[in-house]
Amino acid sequence: MSDIRRSILWVIFAFSLILLWDAWQVHNGRPKTFFPAPQDKPAATAPAAVAQPVAALPGAAPLASDAAAPEIPRQTHVVSTDVLKLSFDSEGGSLIGADLLKHRAAGQDAAIRLLTQDDRHTYVAQTGLLGSSPLPTHKAPMRLVGKAQDLAEGQDSLTLRFESAPVGGVVLAKTYTLKRGGYDIAVRHEVINQGAVPVSPALYLQLVRDGSTKDSDVPFASTFTGPAVYSDAAKFQKIAFEDVDKGKADFTRSANDGYVAMVQHYFATAWLLDAGIARDNYAEKVPGGALYRAGMKSALGEIAPGQSKAFEARLFVGPQEEKLLERLAPGLELVKDYGWTTIVAKPLYWLLEKIHAFVGNWGWSIVLLVVVIKAAFYWLNANAYRSMAKMKAINPRIQEMRERLKDKPQQMQQEMMRIYREEKVNPLGGCLPILIQIPVFIALYTVLLASVEMRNAPWVGWITDLSSKDPFYILPVVLTLTTVIQTALNPLPPDPMQAKMMWIMPLVFSVMFFSFPAGLVLYWITNNTLTILQQAHINRRMGVPLKITLPTQLFKQAK
Repeated sequence: MSDIRRSILWVIFAFSLILLWDAWQVHNGRPKTFFPAPQDKPAATAPAAVAQPVAALPGAAPLASDAAAPEIPRQTHVVSTDVLKLSFDSEGGSLIGADLLKHRAAGQDAAIRLLTQDDRHTYVAQTGLLGSSPLPTHKAPMRLVGKAQDLAEGQDSLTLRFESAPVGGVVLAKTYTLKRGGYDIAVRHEVINQGAVPVSPALYLQLVRDGSTKDSDVPFASTFTGPAVYSDAAKFQKIAFEDVDKGKADFTRSANDGYVAMVQHYFATAWLLDAGIARDNYAEKVPGGALYRAGMKSALGEIAPGQSKAFEARLFVGPQEEKLLERLAPGLELVKDYGWTTIVAKPLYWLLEKIHAFVGNWGWSIVLLVVVIKAAFYWLNANAYRSMAKMKAINPRIQEMRERLKDKPQQMQQEMMRIYREEKVNPLGGCLPILIQIPVFIALYTVLLASVEMRNAPWVGWITDLSSKDPFYILPVVLTLTTVIQTALNPLPPDPMQAKMMWIMPLVFSVMFFSFPAGLVLYWITNNTLTILQQAHINRRMGVPLKITLPTQLFKQAK
């Protein structure tokens, strides 16, 4: 039965390694080891594909007269706030660049760029009009009214207004309002009918990007990248790029609330509309290119000649900070993807954030969170360690009996069960507590991996970024030492092969952590240390001496 218990634990451990290896494959742009998805073609033609007409959008009409619009020189206008540096294209007044000034790119001093449009990567935000006749789209030339200026000291907001030339007798004006400290941008659309007949346009708001899913600089971070749709009825729905390719994307097409987003590790963009506004959601591939677009369109109703109508929207471009997202829109915090661990991960993050509010350091917050979790499971762990201590106490009898009856397996099993009954030992007593805790620690791992707050967050001394690996590998070495100590405290299994695996697997696992973020390594060191201390305490109380089992004893056992 002792062998069964160890076998169960090794199966769990091996399965975890397989999942980590699969995530590593995805992170490095290679197909999954199991059930690989078709690889997307490189987006070499990305910039040209952005110029595709919106006629392919649901319900759109051909825009043959777009080319006849008055010539306006194409320009890029750049403005900055205290948290954002944004680039606007005079073609359509689209947002084609966004640098997050409070977040540095991995290994660089430069701010991370979320939105961009170049030969390697395309990720932009666009809006325009649809109708039965030609109207201004995201391809319509627009002029900037006034001058692009940065947010000045003491200034709380700034605005940029773009106006198109008349297309089909209709002028589209876009006014962007940026706030100090804000990642949400207010976007006011004014549709002015200068023609002689009424028009009934629909406004579309969309996010366009290529299908690259390698957006994480963290090893083994297999987080979701792609479009997402939220509504109060269907909640959060992720849309994989491969499902869009196959025409199998399943999401809410019509709603009166919610948002449409593009999600990646740590960051997201989303178009937000007020609840009560009817909208049609879409996610599709841009015809003729390697780009994808996800957005929503909403009917504006009839606009008589000489009249105008305004439409308010918001565009979020920023980090996945839960408290910030919760304030902006219902359900927006779900873009921070915890996967299947969400039900456990969200309370853990809440507790981590509360601890951070008290100590003010994310590194010490991780340490204290692990302490709290270990305390919560103290009695459960105590039962497991008591069971293990009893097993250690009778292990010499078991070893002697196995050697004596090695040629009589049936009698060996009967004798083993007799010893367990006499000593009142449950050989599986240490398994159940460990199995119960596995979802909690996987969820905590996910929280640390998904939390953008760990980016550029210092701990002590040389650890200046908890989301990056230890530059001097001190923490991984300490982790390896604690793993060796924890392994040495356990008795060698009777089977020589199991004994070798008991030493090899933890060491391999420790070596993998040399490329892990410092925050995750710190979490495992704290957990290992507390486990060793509790195990030693339980053994001392039960009068079972702590016996160090060294790898050299494998050779003796083999003989």
